[in-house]
Amino acid sequence: MTELQSYGVRLADPDAGAQSRRGGAGPSDHKAMTLDGMTIMVPVHTAPAAQSPFEIAQVPSGATRILRDGLPLAEVSFPRRPRFYDLVSTDGVPYWKIATLHGRDVLATTVLQECVRYQSRAKTCQFCAIGQSLAAGRTIARKTPQQLAEVAKAAVALDGVTHMVMTTGTPPGKDRGCAVLAESAAAVKAAVDLPIQVQCEPPDDDAWFARMKEAGADSLGMHLEAVTPEVRARIMPGKAQVPIERYLSAFEAAVPVFGKGQVSTYILAGLGDTREAILAMCEALLARGVYPFVVPFVPISGTPLEHHPAPQPAFMKSVLQPLADMVRAAGLRATDIKAGCGKCGACSALSTYERGIG
Repeated sequence: MTELQSYGVRLADPDAGAQSRRGGAGPSDHKAMTLDGMTIMVPVHTAPAAQSPFEIAQVPSGATRILRDGLPLAEVSFPRRPRFYDLVSTDGVPYWKIATLHGRDVLATTVLQECVRYQSRAKTCQFCAIGQSLAAGRTIARKTPQQLAEVAKAAVALDGVTHMVMTTGTPPGKDRGCAVLAESAAAVKAAVDLPIQVQCEPPDDDAWFARMKEAGADSLGMHLEAVTPEVRARIMPGKAQVPIERYLSAFEAAVPVFGKGQVSTYILAGLGDTREAILAMCEALLARGVYPFVVPFVPISGTPLEHHPAPQPAFMKSVLQPLADMVRAAGLRATDIKAGCGKCGACSALSTYERGIG
């Protein structure tokens, strides 16, 4: 799993990528695949994937297998196209433009597909592709609470979705998108009993955490992405204006509201932070009751970092193995998270290391 997510995989049949995701908010340029009973997200449309030693192809028996340098390794299957993708909202928008299936059973949406930081290359996160799917017509700029409620109800009924992720581009204003996330969560919870994770930057007012919780959010993600000031300033110059200290104080305010382990952060390994810096930040996060979801950086096509190398598997193992020990020692588990990326776990091998099988 670690090697697949670092190197990516080539598709012998280009049509096999039909259900993969290009551009947009992450995970992008990935394809969900299931092997050994685990569903993981693996890069298929990235520059490293084109040179990967792994390939997905049919073997003479008719089975679909992952090959490494031409030698079969394991059988692989793919989640079927969700049934809810065939439906259209009451105001005429295809459901797949409103929310998508991530992994095996996660409904995901970017409520606002625009971001104040994306408008300027001097401010945008260099890895971000939030505007690509919008420009290509694969989504809409604003998903209304009613639209999200419709799709969530259908996804649960038709496809067995078990939790939902609501992220957002950062709008102008001090709430950093908390207001639209709160109204969206409230609408979904009124329509269907579905655990929800909301994801945003730290708002200026910590009172928003309680407001989102009261609206129906079960867990919260506030994503650091990079952990040292120099890397943050280079990779995400706009977002770096919100200092790490503010993230830490926001985590301290949010954990008592959502509960220990129900607040998480995304950390992208491979952007320039050292193993020691990542693990030191994870230690500080765990001490605050925050789950540090460390994933390998994926260079998305069409972004300034599309040719940036993906992290080597050895580097990921050197981070994830000790991190799993730290997570267990802190009494946190991915399986205890009510909703969100850490619970899904498909974008990182961290949860497999937690279970001692990484």
